Amino acid sequence: MNITLVSYPDITSAGASGYPVDQQGYIQFPLIGRIKASGMSVPQFTANLRSRLQRYLKYPDPQVKVTDYRGNRFFIDGEVAKSGEFNISDAPVSLYTAISMAGGATEEGDTDNITLNRNGQSYQVSFQALRQMGASANQIYLRDGDSIHVNSKDINRVYVLGEFGKVAPVPILEQGLSLAQVIGESAGLNPNTANAAKIYVVRDQPGTNQADIYYVDMQQITSFALANRFEMQPNDIIYVDPTGLARWNRVLSALLPSTSAIRSVSSL
Repeated sequence: MNITLVSYPDITSAGASGYPVDQQGYIQFPLIGRIKASGMSVPQFTANLRSRLQRYLKYPDPQVKVTDYRGNRFFIDGEVAKSGEFNISDAPVSLYTAISMAGGATEEGDTDNITLNRNGQSYQVSFQALRQMGASANQIYLRDGDSIHVNSKDINRVYVLGEFGKVAPVPILEQGLSLAQVIGESAGLNPNTANAAKIYVVRDQPGTNQADIYYVDMQQITSFALANRFEMQPNDIIYVDPTGLARWNRVLSALLPSTSAIRSVSSL
Protein backbone atom coordinates (compact mmCIF):
# COMPACT_ATOMS: atom_id res chain seq x y z
CA MET A 1 0.00 0.00 0.00
CA ASN A 2 1.39 3.42 -0.97
CA ILE A 3 0.56 6.38 1.32
CA THR A 4 1.74 9.95 0.96
CA LEU A 5 1.06 13.08 3.00
CA VAL A 6 1.05 16.04 0.61
CA SER A 7 1.82 18.62 3.29
CA TYR A 8 4.33 16.43 5.15
CA PRO A 9 6.37 14.48 2.57
CA ASP A 10 9.20 13.82 5.05
CA ILE A 11 6.95 11.74 7.29
CA THR A 12 6.13 9.18 4.60
CA SER A 13 9.52 9.20 2.87
CA ALA A 14 10.61 6.32 5.13
CA GLY A 15 7.85 4.24 3.62
CA ALA A 16 8.74 5.04 0.03
CA SER A 17 8.59 1.35 -0.87
CA GLY A 18 5.08 1.12 0.53
CA TYR A 19 3.35 -0.03 3.70
CA PRO A 20 2.67 -3.78 3.67
CA VAL A 21 -0.45 -5.20 5.30
CA ASP A 22 0.50 -7.81 7.89
CA GLN A 23 -1.19 -11.17 8.58
CA GLN A 24 -3.62 -9.52 11.00
CA GLY A 25 -4.68 -6.93 8.42
CA TYR A 26 -2.79 -3.94 9.90
CA ILE A 27 -0.12 -1.56 8.64
CA GLN A 28 2.52 0.25 10.67
CA PHE A 29 2.35 4.01 10.03
CA PRO A 30 4.47 6.87 11.47
CA LEU A 31 3.05 8.81 14.45
CA ILE A 32 0.00 6.62 14.97
CA GLY A 33 1.49 3.12 14.92
CA ARG A 34 -0.63 0.14 13.81
CA ILE A 35 -3.87 0.85 11.97
CA LYS A 36 -6.32 -1.64 10.52
CA ALA A 37 -6.51 -1.84 6.72
CA SER A 38 -8.19 -5.14 5.87
CA GLY A 39 -11.91 -5.23 5.27
CA MET A 40 -12.04 -1.58 4.21
CA SER A 41 -12.34 0.17 0.89
CA VAL A 42 -9.71 2.77 0.03
CA PRO A 43 -12.05 5.72 0.87
CA GLN A 44 -12.92 4.13 4.23
CA PHE A 45 -9.29 3.53 5.14
CA THR A 46 -8.31 7.04 4.00
CA ALA A 47 -11.01 8.62 6.20
CA ASN A 48 -9.91 6.55 9.21
CA LEU A 49 -6.24 7.40 8.66
CA ARG A 50 -7.03 11.12 8.33
CA SER A 51 -9.03 11.02 11.56
CA ARG A 52 -6.13 9.39 13.43
CA LEU A 53 -3.55 11.82 12.00
CA GLN A 54 -5.57 14.89 13.07
CA ARG A 55 -4.33 14.31 16.61
CA TYR A 56 -0.77 15.08 15.50
CA LEU A 57 -0.94 17.11 12.28
CA LYS A 58 -2.71 20.34 11.44
CA TYR A 59 -3.27 19.56 7.75
CA PRO A 60 -3.50 15.77 7.35
CA ASP A 61 -4.32 14.87 3.77
CA PRO A 62 -3.32 11.24 3.13
CA GLN A 63 -3.27 10.00 -0.45
CA VAL A 64 -3.78 6.22 -0.45
CA LYS A 65 -3.20 3.84 -3.32
CA VAL A 66 -3.26 0.05 -3.24
CA THR A 67 -0.24 -1.27 -5.12
CA ASP A 68 -0.74 -5.01 -4.70
CA TYR A 69 -4.07 -6.74 -4.14
CA ARG A 70 -3.05 -9.88 -2.33
CA GLY A 71 -6.02 -10.34 -0.06
CA ASN A 72 -9.45 -10.12 -1.62
CA ARG A 73 -10.04 -12.46 -4.52
CA PHE A 74 -12.82 -14.41 -6.18
CA PHE A 75 -12.87 -17.42 -8.48
CA ILE A 76 -15.05 -17.95 -11.55
CA ASP A 77 -15.46 -20.96 -13.83
CA GLY A 78 -18.00 -22.76 -15.98
CA GLU A 79 -19.26 -21.32 -19.25
CA VAL A 80 -17.10 -18.19 -19.33
CA ALA A 81 -14.37 -17.23 -21.80
CA LYS A 82 -11.61 -17.24 -19.18
CA SER A 83 -11.90 -19.17 -15.92
CA GLY A 84 -9.61 -18.32 -13.04
CA GLU A 85 -8.93 -16.28 -9.94
CA PHE A 86 -9.39 -12.51 -10.01
CA ASN A 87 -8.54 -9.69 -7.61
CA ILE A 88 -11.08 -7.45 -5.93
CA SER A 89 -9.58 -3.98 -6.06
CA ASP A 90 -10.45 -0.94 -3.97
CA ALA A 91 -13.55 -0.50 -6.16
CA PRO A 92 -16.36 -2.98 -5.41
CA VAL A 93 -16.78 -5.79 -7.94
CA SER A 94 -20.34 -6.74 -8.83
CA LEU A 95 -21.48 -10.11 -10.15
CA TYR A 96 -22.00 -8.57 -13.59
CA THR A 97 -18.50 -7.04 -13.54
CA ALA A 98 -16.99 -10.35 -12.42
CA ILE A 99 -18.42 -12.17 -15.43
CA SER A 100 -17.15 -9.38 -17.69
CA MET A 101 -13.67 -9.72 -16.14
CA ALA A 102 -13.78 -13.40 -17.13
CA GLY A 103 -14.48 -12.46 -20.76
CA GLY A 104 -18.25 -12.82 -20.49
CA ALA A 105 -20.45 -15.90 -20.74
CA THR A 106 -19.96 -18.22 -23.71
CA GLU A 107 -22.74 -18.99 -26.20
CA GLU A 108 -23.57 -22.05 -24.09
CA GLY A 109 -23.46 -20.07 -20.85
CA ASP A 110 -26.76 -19.56 -19.06
CA THR A 111 -26.89 -16.26 -17.17
CA ASP A 112 -30.22 -17.37 -15.72
CA ASN A 113 -28.50 -20.27 -13.98
CA ILE A 114 -25.49 -18.97 -12.04
CA THR A 115 -24.26 -20.51 -8.81
CA LEU A 116 -22.66 -18.19 -6.27
CA ASN A 117 -20.79 -19.99 -3.46
CA ARG A 118 -20.11 -17.97 -0.32
CA ASN A 119 -18.92 -19.24 3.07
CA GLY A 120 -20.10 -22.77 2.38
CA GLN A 121 -23.54 -21.67 1.12
CA SER A 122 -24.72 -21.87 -2.50
CA TYR A 123 -27.08 -19.32 -4.04
CA GLN A 124 -28.77 -19.58 -7.44
CA VAL A 125 -28.83 -16.32 -9.37
CA SER A 126 -30.80 -15.50 -12.51
CA PHE A 127 -30.31 -12.26 -14.44
CA GLN A 128 -33.87 -12.51 -15.72
CA ALA A 129 -35.33 -13.06 -12.24
CA LEU A 130 -33.39 -10.07 -10.95
CA ARG A 131 -34.78 -7.87 -13.73
CA GLN A 132 -38.30 -9.01 -12.90
CA MET A 133 -37.71 -7.89 -9.30
CA GLY A 134 -36.46 -4.50 -10.46
CA ALA A 135 -32.85 -5.34 -9.56
CA SER A 136 -29.74 -6.31 -11.49
CA ALA A 137 -26.50 -8.28 -11.20
CA ASN A 138 -24.72 -4.92 -10.77
CA GLN A 139 -26.25 -4.73 -7.29
CA ILE A 140 -24.73 -8.01 -6.08
CA TYR A 141 -21.21 -7.33 -4.80
CA LEU A 142 -18.61 -10.03 -4.34
CA ARG A 143 -16.70 -10.78 -1.17
CA ASP A 144 -13.28 -12.26 -0.59
CA GLY A 145 -13.35 -16.00 -1.28
CA ASP A 146 -16.54 -16.02 -3.35
CA SER A 147 -16.71 -18.46 -6.26
CA ILE A 148 -19.00 -18.21 -9.27
CA HIS A 149 -20.03 -20.99 -11.63
CA VAL A 150 -21.88 -20.13 -14.85
CA ASN A 151 -23.89 -23.20 -15.76
CA SER A 152 -24.47 -24.49 -19.27
CA LYS A 153 -27.77 -24.12 -21.08
CA ASP A 154 -27.71 -27.91 -21.55
CA ILE A 155 -28.85 -28.42 -17.96
CA ASN A 156 -31.60 -25.81 -18.28
CA ARG A 157 -34.00 -28.12 -20.09
CA VAL A 158 -37.01 -30.33 -19.51
CA TYR A 159 -37.41 -33.81 -20.96
CA VAL A 160 -40.46 -35.35 -22.57
CA LEU A 161 -41.24 -39.05 -22.73
CA GLY A 162 -44.14 -41.10 -23.96
CA GLU A 163 -46.84 -40.19 -26.41
CA PHE A 164 -45.75 -36.82 -27.77
CA GLY A 165 -45.67 -35.83 -31.40
CA LYS A 166 -41.91 -35.18 -31.00
CA VAL A 167 -39.75 -36.59 -28.22
CA ALA A 168 -36.77 -34.28 -27.61
CA PRO A 169 -35.47 -32.05 -24.76
CA VAL A 170 -37.14 -28.64 -24.57
CA PRO A 171 -34.98 -25.66 -23.45
CA ILE A 172 -36.25 -23.29 -20.79
CA LEU A 173 -36.15 -19.78 -22.25
CA GLU A 174 -35.29 -16.58 -20.37
CA GLN A 175 -38.98 -15.76 -19.92
CA GLY A 176 -39.69 -19.20 -18.49
CA LEU A 177 -41.54 -22.24 -19.79
CA SER A 178 -44.99 -23.60 -18.94
CA LEU A 179 -46.36 -27.12 -19.28
CA ALA A 180 -48.63 -25.93 -22.09
CA GLN A 181 -45.61 -24.56 -23.96
CA VAL A 182 -43.76 -27.86 -23.53
CA ILE A 183 -46.68 -29.68 -25.12
CA GLY A 184 -46.71 -27.18 -27.97
CA GLU A 185 -42.93 -27.41 -28.54
CA SER A 186 -43.25 -31.22 -28.62
CA ALA A 187 -45.76 -31.11 -31.51
CA GLY A 188 -48.64 -31.81 -29.15
CA LEU A 189 -49.89 -35.18 -27.95
CA ASN A 190 -49.90 -38.09 -30.38
CA PRO A 191 -53.56 -38.20 -31.53
CA ASN A 192 -53.42 -41.97 -32.15
CA THR A 193 -51.76 -43.22 -28.99
CA ALA A 194 -51.73 -40.55 -26.24
CA ASN A 195 -53.97 -40.78 -23.19
CA ALA A 196 -54.64 -37.11 -22.47
CA ALA A 197 -56.09 -38.05 -19.09
CA LYS A 198 -52.75 -39.35 -17.86
CA ILE A 199 -49.99 -36.73 -18.06
CA TYR A 200 -47.35 -36.75 -15.33
CA VAL A 201 -44.61 -34.29 -14.36
CA VAL A 202 -41.73 -35.79 -12.37
CA ARG A 203 -39.64 -33.27 -10.44
CA ASP A 204 -36.50 -34.26 -8.54
CA GLN A 205 -35.96 -32.98 -5.01
CA PRO A 206 -32.31 -31.81 -4.90
CA GLY A 207 -30.24 -33.42 -2.19
CA THR A 208 -32.66 -36.29 -1.61
CA ASN A 209 -33.60 -39.61 -3.19
CA GLN A 210 -37.19 -38.48 -3.62
CA ALA A 211 -39.19 -36.83 -6.37
CA ASP A 212 -42.49 -34.99 -6.62
CA ILE A 213 -45.01 -36.29 -9.17
CA TYR A 214 -47.75 -34.04 -10.51
CA TYR A 215 -50.75 -35.46 -12.36
CA VAL A 216 -52.69 -33.56 -15.04
CA ASP A 217 -55.85 -34.66 -16.85
CA MET A 218 -55.85 -32.68 -20.10
CA GLN A 219 -59.30 -34.01 -20.98
CA GLN A 220 -60.65 -31.52 -18.45
CA ILE A 221 -61.17 -28.09 -20.02
CA THR A 222 -59.93 -26.34 -16.85
CA SER A 223 -56.62 -28.17 -17.14
CA PHE A 224 -55.60 -26.08 -20.15
CA ALA A 225 -55.48 -22.95 -17.96
CA LEU A 226 -53.62 -24.90 -15.28
CA ALA A 227 -51.05 -26.17 -17.79
CA ASN A 228 -50.45 -22.61 -18.95
CA ARG A 229 -49.67 -21.50 -15.37
CA PHE A 230 -47.60 -24.55 -14.43
CA GLU A 231 -43.98 -23.33 -14.59
CA MET A 232 -41.37 -25.91 -15.51
CA GLN A 233 -38.04 -26.29 -13.71
CA PRO A 234 -34.72 -27.58 -15.08
CA ASN A 235 -34.59 -31.38 -15.47
CA ASP A 236 -38.35 -31.84 -15.09
CA ILE A 237 -39.63 -34.95 -16.88
CA ILE A 238 -43.05 -34.91 -18.57
CA TYR A 239 -44.53 -38.31 -19.38
CA VAL A 240 -47.69 -39.01 -21.37
CA ASP A 241 -49.19 -42.47 -20.92
CA PRO A 242 -50.47 -44.42 -23.95
CA THR A 243 -54.12 -45.36 -24.25
CA GLY A 244 -55.18 -48.85 -23.24
CA LEU A 245 -55.63 -49.82 -26.89
CA ALA A 246 -52.18 -48.51 -27.83
CA ARG A 247 -50.60 -50.45 -24.98
CA TRP A 248 -52.47 -53.63 -26.01
CA ASN A 249 -51.38 -53.24 -29.62
CA ARG A 250 -47.77 -52.99 -28.47
CA VAL A 251 -48.13 -56.14 -26.39
CA LEU A 252 -49.54 -57.95 -29.43
CA SER A 253 -46.72 -56.63 -31.62
CA ALA A 254 -44.23 -58.03 -29.15
CA LEU A 255 -46.01 -61.38 -28.96
CA LEU A 256 -46.82 -61.96 -32.62
CA PRO A 257 -43.21 -62.58 -33.78
CA SER A 258 -42.88 -65.22 -31.05
CA THR A 259 -46.22 -66.77 -31.98
CA SER A 260 -45.22 -66.93 -35.64
CA ALA A 261 -41.93 -68.60 -34.69
CA ILE A 262 -43.74 -71.24 -32.59
CA ARG A 263 -46.08 -72.05 -35.51
CA SER A 264 -43.10 -72.35 -37.86
CA VAL A 265 -41.34 -74.76 -35.53
CA SER A 266 -44.54 -76.78 -35.03
CA SER A 267 -45.01 -77.19 -38.76
CA LEU A 268 -41.58 -78.86 -39.18
